[in-house]
Amino acid sequence: MTPMTFRQILAIVEIRTKVVSVSTFAIAALYALRETGRLRLGLLALSFVAVLAVDMGTTAFNSFFDWWRGDDERRSNRETDKVILHEGVPALAALLVALSCYAFAAILGIVLAFSTGPWILLAGSLSFAAGFLYNGGPFPISRTPFGELIAGGFLGTILFMIVYRVQVGTWGARPLLASLPSMLMIASILTVNNTCDMESDRASGRHTLSLIIGRKAGELLAYSLGAACFAGSLALSAFGILPGLVGVAVGLAAVASFPVYRAMGRRGYSQGTKGPSMGGVLRVFSLWSIGSALGLALSQGRLPWP
Repeated sequence: MTPMTFRQILAIVEIRTKVVSVSTFAIAALYALRETGRLRLGLLALSFVAVLAVDMGTTAFNSFFDWWRGDDERRSNRETDKVILHEGVPALAALLVALSCYAFAAILGIVLAFSTGPWILLAGSLSFAAGFLYNGGPFPISRTPFGELIAGGFLGTILFMIVYRVQVGTWGARPLLASLPSMLMIASILTVNNTCDMESDRASGRHTLSLIIGRKAGELLAYSLGAACFAGSLALSAFGILPGLVGVAVGLAAVASFPVYRAMGRRGYSQGTKGPSMGGVLRVFSLWSIGSALGLALSQGRLPWP
């Protein structure tokens, strides 16, 4: 097997998309800091690397199973990250990358368990299972109408709660509510992706939510989820679950996002416009993430260490 280049490894794990899990991680950590006044920096570093490894492994599994099932076609697929398809990288290499990332994350999970308790092993196992089954197994989640819910739930709410408990030691209703905007925005990203992919998904036998409700409804759902994310952040800020500065920063982000959404609507959602459409929704996601993180950071009363 020809050795892969570092660039090809980054393409297999789609490193550019890791901004999603990094956003949830950062916002959860800053929220924990606001609640407790400090961060456990050693655990923060270990959990960050573990989260990144799980996310990269999941994407590598997706790359492998997309090839295995023939979901990607060279003629219709224009995504440069699909190096198995366009550059002849062996599919086995993607599988090895996925297994290596999961193995590394499992080792880190065991280390974390000594400080946080065995609950994190169960949480990690569920995350592994969801990541693998998203595109693997006999009934992949990504081929069903539940992909947006599962992806948003795990990369948004569940990841938020894991990071929060590692730092604080408990769960509660406040962090659960604070995690909901992340879940909604991540679901919006996947809805844009699936609405653009309707032709290829139909040909490959998928039954995504966008295919079931139709293109126009899929576009409307993407905008509605994004709007619900911004509105949720503002409401949580108004009720004191999030600090007031988050409301101000997210409000500015919403204003800056409007022309991005308008440009996405004018282009339309198709395989040919997928690149700019995904770029647009990720810009909206970045604006919301920066607004949320900045609002939380500026509202802190002291430094995150003793």
